[in-house]
Amino acid sequence: MGTITSPARMKIVPHVSLVTVIEVIAILVGAFSGFVEARRKRMDIVGVIIVAFIAAFGGGTLRDILLDKRPLFWVQHQEYTILLFVLALAVAPFMKHLRHIVSERLIVVADAMGLGLFAVAGVSQALAADMPVFIAAMMGVITGIFGGVLRDIVCNEVPMVFRDGKPYAICAFFGCWLYILLQQVGVTEDIALWSSAATITVLRLVTWKFDLRVGRP
Repeated sequence: MGTITSPARMKIVPHVSLVTVIEVIAILVGAFSGFVEARRKRMDIVGVIIVAFIAAFGGGTLRDILLDKRPLFWVQHQEYTILLFVLALAVAPFMKHLRHIVSERLIVVADAMGLGLFAVAGVSQALAADMPVFIAAMMGVITGIFGGVLRDIVCNEVPMVFRDGKPYAICAFFGCWLYILLQQVGVTEDIALWSSAATITVLRLVTWKFDLRVGRP
């Protein structure tokens, strides 16, 4: 049997580059969910930007705080915040028509993509910081769901992840462990990241399609 390759020992430039790509896509998807929710609550442009910011950066911010990583990822990469502000200003003129353009299915797909992308970015960065595998998986879950939790709280809603019985966190947790296992058997970083993100996304869509729910205590 060959020696297991730890993500912390992999070449740092390709790893960071790929995670950055995934994180940027996740930020865009998270911001989109913030735009939609802000419009549903009839917020003004300031509210739209704040809710989008929270949805896009909330999970990664908590992850960085728990990992004691400074500066926070969106502070270190100001281009993320600039991108969000530009996107918010570009979307603002169309906010009145957003609810007619955006279907429930599109919202669910965006939510599922954000969950998968944020979760794998979180678990990857936690492993790169030499966290134990269970903690790394939890960091992935936190990164995946916490932005949406904060978004719903700010919009005066009980967070969706807590109220409708859909297994958001379970999907993210499963996908994070898949990423860990793929890394341990020697699968390349690119394949492990994209496969795990796709798995989380598909699981989330399947639970929505067939209305699968977890039991209540």
